[in-house]
Amino acid sequence: MRVLRVIASVDPRTGGPIEGLKLSATAMREDGHETEVATLDNPSASFVTDFPFPVHACGPGTKIYGYTPALARWIGDNAHRFDAAVVHGLWNHASIGGWQGLRKAGLPYVVFTHGMLDPWFRQAYPLKHMLKQAFWTFAQGKVLRDADQVLFTSEEERLAARGVFFGHSYSERVVAYAAGAPAENEQQQRAAFQQMVPELNGRRYLLFLSRIHPKKGCDLLIDAFLALAGNHTDIDLVVAGPDQVGMKAELVAKAAAVGLSHRIHWPGMLGGDAKWGAFRSADAFILPSHQENFGIVVAEAMACGTPVLVTNKVNIWREVVATGAGLVDEDDQDGISRMLEKFLMMTSADRAEVSDAAKACFNTYFRPKVAADALLAVLRNASQGRSK
Repeated sequence: MRVLRVIASVDPRTGGPIEGLKLSATAMREDGHETEVATLDNPSASFVTDFPFPVHACGPGTKIYGYTPALARWIGDNAHRFDAAVVHGLWNHASIGGWQGLRKAGLPYVVFTHGMLDPWFRQAYPLKHMLKQAFWTFAQGKVLRDADQVLFTSEEERLAARGVFFGHSYSERVVAYAAGAPAENEQQQRAAFQQMVPELNGRRYLLFLSRIHPKKGCDLLIDAFLALAGNHTDIDLVVAGPDQVGMKAELVAKAAAVGLSHRIHWPGMLGGDAKWGAFRSADAFILPSHQENFGIVVAEAMACGTPVLVTNKVNIWREVVATGAGLVDEDDQDGISRMLEKFLMMTSADRAEVSDAAKACFNTYFRPKVAADALLAVLRNASQGRSK
C-alpha cells in the first residue's frame, strides 16, 4: 500500500506520536509498503531532512494553531498517489487542514486521537475545554465523523473518550501501537548514559524519562522520593526530559531544601544510545502521570526488561498488571509512595522475575510488527470500502 501520514510535526521532541509513526512505518516498509508524511513543519528544519521517510513540510504555519493553506492544497494535489491516509492527533491544523484536503480528494483516512480526548483535560482545564467544545462542533468533530475509523491504542483510552465532547459521532476501533526496542550494543548504550550522568558513579537509580510537566506527576514523584530517601540510602532518582513549562526549578528547590540535591539527577532530554542505556541500567522506570494515552516510554522500558511503575491513568496499565511487568497504583501522593516503597522492598529475585515479565509484555503487545499489521488491516478495509 501507499500510505500518507498527516501529523503536525516530525520533530522528535514532540513525543510519542512521531516515534510510533516512525516505528510502524518502518515495519510496513519491510513488508513492501510505502509511507510519506505531510506536516506543518518549516521545510528547512533539520529534523525534516533527517527523517527516514519523505516529508512534505507545508509550513511554517501560525505559531499557536499552525494554520497554513498549503497543507490542504498539497494533499489535494497529491492524494491520487496514495491508497489511504492516517491523521495523527487533534486540535491543530494538521488535523483540520488534513481533513479538508482528504475530504475534497476523496482519499479514505483514519484518525489516531493520541489521547487527546481524555477526560483529564476537561477536569484540569475546564475553561479551555469549553473553547474546545465550540471548536469540536465547528470543525474538529467533523474530522472524526468523516473518518473511516477513529483509532485508540487501548480499551481504556476508547472508553474514557466517550462523552467528553457532544455532537459528531464516529466509528471506534482499538489497535495495537508500536514502541521501539534497543539495538544489541548494550555496553555502548550503558556507557553513553554514564557519560551523561557521571555523578551517579555506579549507584542504583529509578528513572523518570518524559516531559517535566504537571500532567506527568513530576511533583508527586519528587515528594515521594524525598520522603523515602532517608530509609533507602542506596538508590538515586534520575529525572530525564525537557522542561517545557519551567517546572524543574521548583522541584530542584524542594530537594535542596532537605539536603538531597545530590540524590536527584537532571540530564535533560536523552536520545539514542544514552536513552537506551538509561532504561537498561535503571532498577525501574516510573511514570506517575495523571493522564497518559499510551506511554510509549513505558513500552520502551519493558523492551529493555526494566520493571515499570505506573499509575492507573497510564492507559496500558492493564497490560502491565496482566503480565506482572511492574506495579500500578493511584495518581496521588499515597499511590506513588506505595509503589516506590513496595518496589524498593523487593528482593533481587523478585526484581528479576518482574524484569522477565516486562520483556514478555513488550513482545506480546507492543512490537512494531504487531502494530503495523493491525494498522494495515484497518487501512486496507478503508481503501477497499471506498473503491466499491
